[in-house]
Amino acid sequence: MAIAHTAAGELVDVIGPGGAIGPDSSETLIRTDHLQVFRYALVAGKIVDTHEAAGTMVVQCLQGTVDFTALGATRRLTPGKMLYLADHEPHGLTAITDALLLITIVLNRV
Repeated sequence: MAIAHTAAGELVDVIGPGGAIGPDSSETLIRTDHLQVFRYALVAGKIVDTHEAAGTMVVQCLQGTVDFTALGATRRLTPGKMLYLADHEPHGLTAITDALLLITIVLNRV
């Protein structure tokens, strides 16, 4: 079964219902052939091992605190902060507190 994503022109609640951060709070909001936008919820202490995205990526912190490691450095993301990574840049992260990220990837697909 196909997953329904946001249609063009549709309003999106990027925080999610009730603003609660839990295992069901992560969700792909927009997915097209060349664009993916998703809400990524992390509970405090969650570690995401080093991996790569298949495209240029922008990570925006909406809630909480996350240590984001890339390009040989660890940067602390807090609400209102964002960072950009080039295509296939290895990165990993650790949630210091419960956190909510909005991640946009311009997919590198032929």
